[in-house]
Amino acid sequence: MMPRVAVLGGGSWGTTVATLASQNAPTTLWIRDAGLARSVAHDHENPVYLPGIRLPEDLRATDSLPEALSEAELVVMGVPSHGFRSVLHQAAGFIRPGVPILSLAKGLEEGSLLRMTEIIQEILPDHPFGVLTGPNLAGEIMAGHAAASVIAMNDLTLTRDLQRVFASGLYRIYINTDVIGCEIGGALKNVIAIAAGMGDGVGVGDNTKAAVITRGLAELTRLGIAMGAESATLAGLAGMGDLVATCTSRQSRNRNVGEQLGQGRSTAEIVSEMRMVAEGVKTCRVVMELAERYKVEMPIAREVHAAVHEGRTALQAYRGLVRTQAGLEEEPG
Repeated sequence: MMPRVAVLGGGSWGTTVATLASQNAPTTLWIRDAGLARSVAHDHENPVYLPGIRLPEDLRATDSLPEALSEAELVVMGVPSHGFRSVLHQAAGFIRPGVPILSLAKGLEEGSLLRMTEIIQEILPDHPFGVLTGPNLAGEIMAGHAAASVIAMNDLTLTRDLQRVFASGLYRIYINTDVIGCEIGGALKNVIAIAAGMGDGVGVGDNTKAAVITRGLAELTRLGIAMGAESATLAGLAGMGDLVATCTSRQSRNRNVGEQLGQGRSTAEIVSEMRMVAEGVKTCRVVMELAERYKVEMPIAREVHAAVHEGRTALQAYRGLVRTQAGLEEEPG
């Protein structure tokens, strides 16, 4: 018997995950905007985030948290990191005891520096928690292209049960117990993707971009291990896989931010025109604080932060990276 699923957040990825779940289990998508919720429920389309894509008629949608959550046996948080705590606080009173909560967010909370599952543990400490992550571009999955994700939870038995909720057609779900590694990989790859996009914007070659991606993987792995992650996780779908997709795809919001920075635009201009969130813009500030806390050198993330928040140009950032002294490959730099 499949659990009844509630997905909170009607962006492109939340809608995609709700679509996948609805093929296996009764699923309700909560969308804050009442008009958009009606479009999904009655017209079977999300015209804002997935225009032109027909959604399953079995997928229910509502703008009411009590309606979405009253019978839910699995809650999926498809809310960006900056709104995650607020929405979970609002939802907490309607979530039944012991219901598992999965995060889709690929970011870190500013100020507290917490991962999303740490916020879940703060607000709903008696609930199983986990993360669904990987190289998942919503448009490609909705078009039926092959893709793979990871569900990470501490309880392997429960993880295997949830694996069946989302697996559909060419969309494969792997399981993992390294929640920290999966969350860190998903958050930090957005910062490296901005660096890769800046390279596209200033016109660097493929050799340079490959070096940035590879050294970026080394950076996020160093920080991840310092925070308790497993290196194998960061070499897998949640780390390297997601990093490659986000750094190279034209659909990547974070890569696009970097490209526009490379073309001379300001962060404020770029963000003001975006409907969807590029998590790396906020995450790079958190990453610098974490790097200081854990005494980890992260030169690429440092240059991204300087370009995004300190007025440094993308070209200056790349020149800064070139000036970094190279040593052993396993060393920072």
